[in-house]
Amino acid sequence: MKLGIVGLPNVGKSTLFNAITDAGAECANYPFCTIEPNVGVVAVADKRLDKLAEMYDPLKKTPAVIEFVDIAGLVRGASKGEGLGNKFLSHIREMDAIVHVVRCFENSDIVHVEGRIDPISDVEIINMELIFSDLEVLDRRIDRLEKQLKGDRSVSGDIAVLKRIREALAEGKSARTVELSDDERAALSEVSLLSMKPVIYVANISEEEVGTDLSGNAGYQALAAYAREEGSGILPVCASIEAEIAELSPEDKAVFLEDLGLKESGLDRLVRESYALLGLISFLTAGHDECRAWTIRKGTRAPQAAGKIHTDFERGFIRAEVISFEDLMACGTMTAAKEKGLVRSEGKEYVMRDGDIVLFRFNV
Repeated sequence: MKLGIVGLPNVGKSTLFNAITDAGAECANYPFCTIEPNVGVVAVADKRLDKLAEMYDPLKKTPAVIEFVDIAGLVRGASKGEGLGNKFLSHIREMDAIVHVVRCFENSDIVHVEGRIDPISDVEIINMELIFSDLEVLDRRIDRLEKQLKGDRSVSGDIAVLKRIREALAEGKSARTVELSDDERAALSEVSLLSMKPVIYVANISEEEVGTDLSGNAGYQALAAYAREEGSGILPVCASIEAEIAELSPEDKAVFLEDLGLKESGLDRLVRESYALLGLISFLTAGHDECRAWTIRKGTRAPQAAGKIHTDFERGFIRAEVISFEDLMACGTMTAAKEKGLVRSEGKEYVMRDGDIVLFRFNV
């Protein structure tokens, strides 16, 4: 999963990214932990994996990971080539979702690029750049399909869907706000629209507001209403606090969070929100060699989940031996779980569930 962090200058984007990168430093023994200065790979905290590691004492424990990309270079006019322009937009195109950092705090020492604190205006500056880019993409696609229409009437439905989305964009609405059926979404398979990307708005709040209900923060309340209206996620985070948390040991981190009245860090909440937004779950494999978490989309069937481990597993899939994490913990050992009949044999039609512990049987 690749998440692109965007935001105007001086909103706390780089502070948040640096905190995320520092938090992920403990994962240096995992491949590609730091790919380049503006990319950081962070382990997904999963207490279920920790429990399995205690049970199996494996040679290796491998969590699921998320790649965060600090997308720099956005200024007003990016869609027309201002700043890093097209390079900025092409980076977003590669992302699964956008983490949009928005400043929701006052601080006279930190100058806002627009000269005032207005979260909705900030959001719309970036959204409009994505919309302008999408309008160009759609116009080219519609033009090609209309030429094709002369000899192939089957594309008329695709044209209608694209024009409906174009109308929304022309009104300043993001493509993700347009309700589409599965068949209509298929019309977009060859069109990569930036404003169709799922978004989590990260409201960067002041240190004094951490752990409060934020009822007095008008900017945050406006941003929350905006996110609800377009079906996006929203998460209040204090980037400067996250930077402090990232430098602490696990023990000190737990104490610090408790003092703040928080159950988990902003990074952990961001990861959880990202999974929910993208419809992702995790299944687990466990043994003496390795305990590992694997990320899949909700609705994935057993053979395709097996293919995440190795293509041979999917190609030669026979069955999956499955037990829920809760059942295994209740029994204490896999042997005890089998004796109670809690390890199920599932076939090709089985839809994976979050927290399934699986052993795939295959033959190639």
